[in-house]
Order: sequence, then structure tokens, then C-alpha cells
Amino acid sequence: MAELEGLEFGKSDFVLLDEVNMEQFMENLKLRFEKARIYTFIGEVVVSVNPYKQMDIYGKEAIDAYRGRELYENPPHLYAVADAAYKAMKRRAKDTCIVISGESGAGKTEASKYIMQYIAAITNPSQRAEVESVKNVLLKSNCVLEAFGNAKTNRNDNSSRFGKYMDINFNFNGDPTGGHINNYLEADTTSNNDRSNHRAVLSALQVIGFSEEEIDSIYRILGTILILGNLQFETDSESVQVVGLEAVSHIAGLTTTKPDNVTKSLLFRTVATGGGEVIEKGHTEKEACFGRDAFAKALYERLFCWIVARINAVIEVKDYNPVLHGKNTVIGVLDIYGFEIFENNSFEQFCINYCNEKLQQLFIELILRQEQDEYQREGITWQHIDYFNNQIIVDLVEQPHKGIISVLDEACLTVGKVTDTICLESMDAKLGQHPHYTSRKLTPSDKTMEFHRDFRIRHYAGDVTYSVEGFLDKNKDPLFQDFKRLMYNSSNPVLKEMWPDGQLSITEVTKRPLTAATLFKNSIVALVDKLGCKEPYYVRCIKPNEMKSPVLFDDARCQHQVAYLGLLENVRVRRAGFAYRQPYARFLQRYKMTCEYTWPNHLMETDREAVEAIVTQHGFQDDVAYGHTKLFVRTPRSLFTLEQERAALIPILVLFLQKVWRGALARMRCQRMRAIYAIMGCYKRYKVKAHFWEVERRFTNVRNMADYGKSVEWPTPPAALAQFDSITQQLHRRWRARQIVKNIPPSDMGEVRAKVAALGALSGERKDWGCGRPWERDYLSNVSHNTLTSSNFIRISKELRNKDQYNQVLFSGFCRKVNRFNKSTDRALFITEKHIYKLDPKKQFKVLKRLPLESMTGLSITAGVDQMVALHTSSQDDVLLYIQRGELCPNQDRIGELLGTLIDHFTRSVATVRGCWVETGIGFRLQRGAELKQAKPNFTELAWLSINCSQ
Repeated sequence: MAELEGLEFGKSDFVLLDEVNMEQFMENLKLRFEKARIYTFIGEVVVSVNPYKQMDIYGKEAIDAYRGRELYENPPHLYAVADAAYKAMKRRAKDTCIVISGESGAGKTEASKYIMQYIAAITNPSQRAEVESVKNVLLKSNCVLEAFGNAKTNRNDNSSRFGKYMDINFNFNGDPTGGHINNYLEADTTSNNDRSNHRAVLSALQVIGFSEEEIDSIYRILGTILILGNLQFETDSESVQVVGLEAVSHIAGLTTTKPDNVTKSLLFRTVATGGGEVIEKGHTEKEACFGRDAFAKALYERLFCWIVARINAVIEVKDYNPVLHGKNTVIGVLDIYGFEIFENNSFEQFCINYCNEKLQQLFIELILRQEQDEYQREGITWQHIDYFNNQIIVDLVEQPHKGIISVLDEACLTVGKVTDTICLESMDAKLGQHPHYTSRKLTPSDKTMEFHRDFRIRHYAGDVTYSVEGFLDKNKDPLFQDFKRLMYNSSNPVLKEMWPDGQLSITEVTKRPLTAATLFKNSIVALVDKLGCKEPYYVRCIKPNEMKSPVLFDDARCQHQVAYLGLLENVRVRRAGFAYRQPYARFLQRYKMTCEYTWPNHLMETDREAVEAIVTQHGFQDDVAYGHTKLFVRTPRSLFTLEQERAALIPILVLFLQKVWRGALARMRCQRMRAIYAIMGCYKRYKVKAHFWEVERRFTNVRNMADYGKSVEWPTPPAALAQFDSITQQLHRRWRARQIVKNIPPSDMGEVRAKVAALGALSGERKDWGCGRPWERDYLSNVSHNTLTSSNFIRISKELRNKDQYNQVLFSGFCRKVNRFNKSTDRALFITEKHIYKLDPKKQFKVLKRLPLESMTGLSITAGVDQMVALHTSSQDDVLLYIQRGELCPNQDRIGELLGTLIDHFTRSVATVRGCWVETGIGFRLQRGAELKQAKPNFTELAWLSINCSQ
């Protein structure tokens, strides 16, 4: 049973209907269609109703749900049948086939595509390239065959105009290795591709392996057919002419033939007399139109058959050796036209309905055979089932010398003028006593048929009235030999390949070709033989309405299709013995909760004894039979009783299982958490110890290293030691600094302190601040820096020392003073621990200004490479200076030296310094150093790094 669907969706298997009649069948079919359940089982047969809308039931999740599952473990679906066929092929090395039938518009083509996609999705799990290539070609072939074999009709937007049977070959692993396609009864078709579909077809042709030349030839042939359709003839006084010779030239260009030969083939017919003489016979206008139409149809037929053959050449199994490769099994997929009953039924409907008679005969025989085989395997007594055997209808059509096809062939081969009416009279004479044949002549009172035109066959699906008009013309080979020779003599190798029979000269063509009906009969007989040796699976497609509406269910139309598809007959065959059968293990698994002796697990010797206990407890002993491996239930009512009891118990069991499972989950979660915390604790302790060991290993020798461990890389600490690691690195840096400082001579300590002070104050804001050179401080007294005036400055500095009683020179050097009017003059800057002096170097270093050092509140410098400095005082008498770099080293930066010296002085003068702070908030807002090198900087546009000091 389809276990996952409730009764609100109807019966998921028609076998489980309370009564097998058309009324209940249609009620169940309509209910499931309205509930968007388009698939229903009849045993192992799937009944499919075209939904006329996209449904989200074909994705990867659906494929995974049906992969490897038994037929009744999931709701009815095409995938269930496809998987059953694949499993039977793979497990039992049995050739299988899936027969898809139904009328035009019932969804056969879509069903075959979904089946192909499913088989492609579940095969080749190892993704072998050669297998993927075969799968890709098989899928792409569908696209090409639809483009050239389907058409838009009044009944269907994508109607198959041919029957398609595809064999898919599989190796012993169950992977596709190739395939073969047969087509049956192609009708003339029209292209119905929009732009995107055209691109898809072109891509598919390239993937399959069609060359550019072959694709070009396809388009040429299609163009030729279109032009032929518009070709017209006219009759002058003596002969027939083509209207518009440019069309002939166009056809000649497309077919790479000569225009004269094209014209000759269209207007004349070459025949050979009994004496071997060859003469040319001109066509009448009607004969020319007939020949043109026959030529166009033949072109398309040859093109389509060539495409099928070309695809087969690509996908056929090559270099197969059973000894090396194992058994080669096959899954066949048959997408065949369904039974057709129109207002006007002609030769095509006659052939299609004959085909369906053969398939229905095979269907009933195989279903009965399957039933009988299963009963015999299980040791169940087989009861004879009465059913309608349509062999009598098949014989009416195909019996040698007496059947309708024989009568048609005889009429086509008869010399002289034989009309459709004469052929009908011959059928009346030979078949008049047949119970399934009649005509207006045989039943004059039946006014639904016309005299001399109609005959009727009583098919298994119902009575069909055929019009005999056109039967003989459609049965003959209508194509003149001149067209065959024309195409064979084409310079296009593809066209030449399609018309091999054109190589015969007119005198060599003596044997008449087989008629269309005989060719079709032979192909159907071969198809039935091919299907008969395979294990069949069926998909019966139903068209719910003629409006292509997703909500309309036409009861009369659907009932008609149910009748001619023989679905009720199928249900009766399945119900004739036992409606339901299931392996003991699976039956027990589903219903064991309904019996106290089997829940939760039985203690009996076999599953069969446990199943007997369930049946006995519910009192179904007289309604079942026990096979070797399966239980057979006769009526659905017994099964529904079990289902109702199971449905009542399921909620109770679910709550119990949820309680037990939640407790188990909680206990497992608690155990995992305890284990996790134990592992985490041990791991953390190990990581801490490992970190200590690694630090100790790396820093064992740092005392003896030249850089005291600066080059040693610290190991990454665990998260718990992040703060400890930071403190440890800081301690190491302090120890290393202490070791370095111990080695510095006392005379250099002042310079070191000043550089450290400058480094801390600048914080990387100024790129070059003179860190790498010795700081002289008193540049005006240094002869090497001030050769000409150093003696004068030394004299002045002594006078100032005596006068102001200073002890230390902090800084001295040449500079340029900038006033508020942006004018600059040469000056000298002299700073002691007590005063700041502004001197005039041109007047023997005359003191121009003396400021107490304690009045200085800060200084400002730029972030660039210039030597600009502003000295701020408490009296708001600020001084803007430009420190000169010196004569010996023009690129020497002295700003850092001045800055570091002052900061160091104020820092060490703890007794007199009340505070020191650094301001960096507006450091680089307006200008960078490169721009400050210009001639006269605008003081208001500078970005300052301020170091403010106050006593």
C-alpha cells in the first residue's frame, strides 16, 4: 500500500476499491485529481492524470525518497515504477521495459522524460566520465527527438507524432553503457520551438556529436521542406510549369543539385517500358502537387530516421564482450500513441488503434502471466480468470490473405485503376461475416456511416468508424523514383547518405517496395516480440479535459479513456484472486503493534507464525492464504480494518517512543557534556604546561645572546594565558633594557635619556627625527659645526654664565625667526637650564631676548621633515623659529634633539616641574611634511604635535 497517504486523498491503489465498477473507479480518480494526487496504482501499474501545471514532486528529495525503496513504500509515482524496473534489472539480471500509453495530450512524453531523468540520477554513483557521457547523450537525445518528432496540434502543444522505443543498456554494475532508439509511424510534423528551445536543441545536437556540417545539412533540408510547401504549379496550353523559378533555384542551392534536375523531377516522371525503353511522362497539375507533397514528407521522414540512426550510432554499446564485461541487461522505455477515436478517422488512426490492440493483448497476457507466476511461486492455487481476448480483433487486421492489411496491399498491387471504394467493397466481401467488422453496405439501417466510404471495427476500447478515403494513397509508396535519384546525386554527403535507394537506375527498379501498412505491421510485431521477452511495467496516461485546465475534470472524456485503456479489466484481473499481497516480514513490520504476541518483537520461530497470530487475533483466517514468502489477502475490507486499528495505536506508540527517546537523548547529552568538560580540563592543563615548556626552551640562552632574546619569537599562548603572556613579555623587555643600559657609559646616558624622551613624545608621528646620529646639543660652541663664529659664541656664553649663573647648556644652534608678518631673519637659539636666549649672530651674538625657561609652557612642531618649531610661553609671547640643519650635514634633523633634550630636562627637574603632557589630537589634519617644505609656511595651516610643559 501507499502508506504515506491518508484516506482523504482516496484509495492510492484501485485494487483496494470496495467494488470494482466504473462509478467507484471514476469517483476515486476524480478525488485524487482534485487533491493534486495525479498518480494512482493498479497493482504495479501507474495511472497518471495530466495536471496541466508544474508540480514540485520531481526534485532531488523525491528521487532520494524513492531510490531503492519497494513499490508500495511511498505514494504512487513514476519514480516508483522506474525504480522497480531498475531494481528488477539489477538484482535479477532481468531485462525490463516501461510501457507508457495514452491519447495525445495525456502526458506520455513528459512521463518518459521524468523516467529517464530518474534512471540517470540514480546510476553511476562513482561519476565515471564515460558513463556520464552516455547518460548525457541519452538525456539530450530526448530534446532532439521532441524537436523533430513532436508538433503543436489542436489537442496538444507538444504532441508526439511518432512512437518511440528506447533500449537503455546497463553493465553488471547497473550503470548505463549505451542504448538504441526505434521510431514507429512518423506522421508529417511542424516545428514548434521558441528561441530558448531552439538553443537547447542546437546544444543537444552538439553534445550528441553532430558535426557542424551535419547540423548545416539539417537546416538546409528543413529550408527545402518549407520552400516546397509554398511551391505552386500552373497549366498552360500544353504542359505544367512551376510558378516562380527562383524557388527552384533556392531548392537546388539548398540541396546542392542542379536547377534543371529539380524542375525535371517536379514536372516529369521517368518510367521504363517492358522492353527496357526509358520514357519521360509529364505530370498533370494534380500529379505535380501530389509528387511535391510526397517529396516534402519523404524529406522529413528520411531526415528524422537519419537523426535517429545518427543518435543510435553514438549511444550504441561498442566493443562489448560478455566474458570481460559481464551480462548486459536492458531497460526499455516505450512512449507510444494511445487509442484514437476522432470524428473523422483515417489510415493513421487505423494503424494507431491496431498498435494499441497488439499492446493491449500483450498487456493482458503479461499481467495474467505475472499473476499466475506469482501464485505458482508462492504455492497458491491458481484460479482461471475470464477476460476478453482481443486476438480476434488482431486477426481481423493482420491475418494473412484475409485481414484488412492484406486487402489493402492486394488493392495497391493490382494493375489498373483501383479506388478506395473498390477496396471497401473487397473488404465487405471478405470480412462481412466477421463479428467485429461492419459497414453501411452490411448494415444499411445504420445511418451513422456513409455508403461507399465508411467501415467500422469493434475494438476492445469501443467502436471506431473509419473513412476509407485516402487509404490506398497513404498505403502506397507515393514517392517517385526521380526524387530519390535527385537526392542521391546531391553533392551534399549527408543527403546522399539518406537516399541510398536513389543509386538504382530506372531499369533496375523492378521490385515493388513494401506498403506502409505492412511496414508498420512488421515493426509492431517486432516491438511486441521485444516487449514480450522483458518484464513489463506500465504507465497509463489520462487527459482530464480538452481545455488544458489544471482544475477541470471532464468525467465523460476520462471515462472513455479508462474504458479504452482497459483499466477496469486490469483491476479485475488483479482482484480476481487476492487484492493484496505482501512479504511476511514487511506485513509484520507494519501491523505487529495490533497484536500483543508480536509487539514489540515476537518470540516465534518464523515471521509466518507471527503473521498467523495477527490474522487469528483479528478473525481474518477465512480471508487470507499463506504463500511461501507472502501473505495474500482476498478483500480490501480486511486490510482496512487492520489499517484503522494501526492508525488508532500509532499516536500512543509515538508518545511512548518520544518519551523514551527524549530520555535517552538527555542521558547521552549529559554524558557527552561530562566527557567534553573532562577533556577540555585536561587539554587546557596540557596547553598551559606545554606553553611554559616552550617558553623555557626558547629563552634558556638569552643571557648569552647578543640581543638578549629580542630575535626570539614568542610562542602563541593559549587563551587562558593571554594576560600572563603579555605581562611576561613586558618583564622580558624591561630585563633586556636593563641589560642594555648597564653597558652604556655614564657620559652617554644624557643623550640616551633625551632620545628615549623624544621617541616617547613623537610616538611615530615624525618619520626622521635624528635618532641615528650623535646629539651635540651645543652646536654654536662646536668648531666643527661653527668654524667662523664659535670663538665669539664661547666668549658670550662665558659672560652669560657669569651673569646668569647657569650650569648646563641644553641646546644651541643657528635658526631663522619668523614674525607675524611672515618675515624671517637669521638668529641664534641658546637654551640653558635657566633661560632661553635669542641672539643676533651678525652682531657678535648680542642677546636680543632672554626668557626664563620656567616661563615656557610648550612647543609645537610639524609632522613633516621641516625644522619649524614654535616656543610657547606663559606671557603669550610665543616665538616661531626655523632651526638650521648645519653646514656639515645639510639633511640633519635637529627638531627631535631639541624636543628630547627639553623633555628630559623637565622630567629630571622633579623638584621644579609640576606636570608634563603631550597633545596629539590635531597632528595631521591639514598638511603633511612634504607640503611644508615650501618657501614660507602659513602658520595657521600647520598641523601641530604639541608637547606642553608647565612648572
